[in-house]
Formats: sequence, structure tokens, C-alpha cells
Amino acid sequence: MSRVMATTRLYYDDAVLADFSATVTATTDGGRVVYLDRSAFYPTSGGQPHDLGTLADVAIVDVVDEEERVAHHLAEPLDLAAGSMVVGQVDMARRVDHMQQHTGQHLLSALLADEYGCPTVSVHFGADYSTVDVAGTALTPDQLSAIEVRANTLALGNHAVTVSYEEAATATGLRKASDRAGLLRIVTIEGLDRSACGGTHVGRTGEIGAILLRRLERTRGNTRIEFLCGYRAVQRARLDAELLARSARPLSAAPSDLPELVEQQSVRLTELERDRKRWQQELARYEAQALWQSAAVDRTGIRRVRVTAVGPVKESEPLAQQLIALGPCTVLVTHLDSGGALLATSADSGLEAGPLLRTALQAVGGRGGGSPRVAQGAVSDPTSLEALAHALGF
Repeated sequence: MSRVMATTRLYYDDAVLADFSATVTATTDGGRVVYLDRSAFYPTSGGQPHDLGTLADVAIVDVVDEEERVAHHLAEPLDLAAGSMVVGQVDMARRVDHMQQHTGQHLLSALLADEYGCPTVSVHFGADYSTVDVAGTALTPDQLSAIEVRANTLALGNHAVTVSYEEAATATGLRKASDRAGLLRIVTIEGLDRSACGGTHVGRTGEIGAILLRRLERTRGNTRIEFLCGYRAVQRARLDAELLARSARPLSAAPSDLPELVEQQSVRLTELERDRKRWQQELARYEAQALWQSAAVDRTGIRRVRVTAVGPVKESEPLAQQLIALGPCTVLVTHLDSGGALLATSADSGLEAGPLLRTALQAVGGRGGGSPRVAQGAVSDPTSLEALAHALGF
């Protein structure tokens, strides 16, 4: 069995290398997966997403770490034999974004551990935002602003970010001990942090750009902080400002007035909803009286009232409740378009709505049920409502 030729990872020592040449060492999947003797494309690893770009002018859709080799997955087959020379071009806008997020995370993790006693448990780099989970729940939402200010102050200190290689057995001062043996790649933020890491990073902390901490939440006994760095933070801040402006416009208010206005509107909405329910009950009482008077009494002494709803049958429940409170009565509410049905029976009628409606619905291919007093369901075909009504004695 032939030995697999390893890929030299150019991004380890030059994170801003955009163009490079390499030799094809192997291809698979009909030329859709290409292996090179060296590559500047970062594969998904350590939580950092993979690079994009082109290889021999063909778009790269994925880059996979296969331990010794890096597999470049292409959008189209590349008809090249082993030994062919190719040129790769890294999508540097995406690369720089990932460098900003990753270096910002290192700085943030160091700050949280050193100044707040909250070591990092896990990190997630997403397409829209990233998160860092720290141990415990000591941090509060009120502290988030202070942490954000401190993180940006440290970034503006423009500390050098360097890469070195040290033996795991002798490497000291790491923020988190590494479980790897042999040679470690160590990323150092001058005066702030030393971490074993294979990711790509900016050259100085000033290149991280703005650090935006959006929210904090509790998760499984730890604290999760959502953050964005660099251009991504600026874009998010711009979007947030636009959303606030759009929300404030119908209220003829400034964005800064929104919290108070929203609170006022919420209180007013609660009051209006309370009024609506009160008037709905009052209207239902008058409608019930009229329907009760016009309903015929059957030979068992029970009045049967049929109501056609103009909206969801659930909205007619107050009316049905008023009717069954007047005496021996059963009420059927139907909606001709949706096939919805609601059945209510008074306690002194000797009838139980739930079992009655369930049985009648099953007979016409519908489903539903409920309590002895009120039940609800629907038929699959609204034309079956008349058969349902007949089965229920209407």
C-alpha cells in the first residue's frame, strides 16, 4: 500500500496568503476531490469554518481535514493527473472575517478568564454570529457592557499576535492545557494570551476591529455570550440601527424612545384585550338570550341551537357557554369553509359533549374531542358538516 503524501499547510505560517501554486498529488470522486502537496485553504477544524475560493478556476465548496492530507472538494470535476501544477486563490473576504472572529474569541476568552474568573468551556463560530460558553453563571447581563468596553480597549492596544512551535511536554503558560503530544502550534497575543491553536489569526489585535457583545444567556450551568467582530460587528450594528429606525417610524418617534413607547403600547394592549373580552362576554349574553328564546324545545325538554361561525369556532365558545348556562341545552357551532365544529352541552341536559362529538366526527372522517361540557374538532371535508349535525340531532 502506497504511503499517503501529506499536505503542507501554508496558512499555518502565512494567514494572509491569497494566491499559491501547488502540485496535485491525487484525485478522487471523478476529479471532484483534489489533494495537493501544499495548500493555503483552511479546512473546517477547531470550530473554525473552512475557506472558500478557487482551484484552477473551479469553485471550492468544502475543505476537509483528513489528518495528514487536506481534501479540496470542488463544484465541478477537475481533469488533472497527479503531478500537474495548479493555482489556488483563497476568498480573502471570508478568510479575514474568520481571522477576526477567531482572534477576537482568543482575546475575549483571555479577558473572561483573567479578569472575571470565567474560563472558556466551548466555542462556536457561526455564519452570522459566534458564541463563547464560559464556566458558571457568575456573569450578569449588566456586566456585558463593561466586558465589551474592556475587550475593545484591549484590542485597540494593538498587541502583536504571533505563531510559534513548541514541544507539548515543555510548553508553559498556556491558557488551556493541550491534550496533544509532540509539536504544538501556539498562538500568542502579546501580554494577554497563549493558546495551542491551528486556526488563522490577524497579525495584531487592532485588526480584529470592533468587538460587539450582543447578549448573554444561561445554558447547562454555564454562561453563553454571543459576539461578533470586525466587519461583521459593523454590519450587525448597522442592521440593528435600521431595524430600530423602521420600528420607530410608524410611531413618529426617535429610536431611543422605543423602549418606553413599546412598554406603553403593551400596557394599552393589555387593557384593550381585557375590555374586548368583557364586551365579548356581554355581547354573547345578549345573543344567547335571543337564540334561547327562538330555539324550539324537543320532546326531552332540551333546546338545540345551531350557530354558523364567521371565524374560528373557538371564538364562539363564550356564546355557547352563555347558552348552556340558561338551562337544558346543546349548542353546535360550525364553520362552513374550514370544517370546524364545536359542541357544548349543559350539565342538566344529561349529554356529554366530548364523547358525542368524537363519535360523530369519526363517523364522517373527522377528529376531535373535549370535556363533557365543551368539545371541538373538524371534518376533513366541509360538506360532511350536515351529516355531522344530523348525527348529533340537529
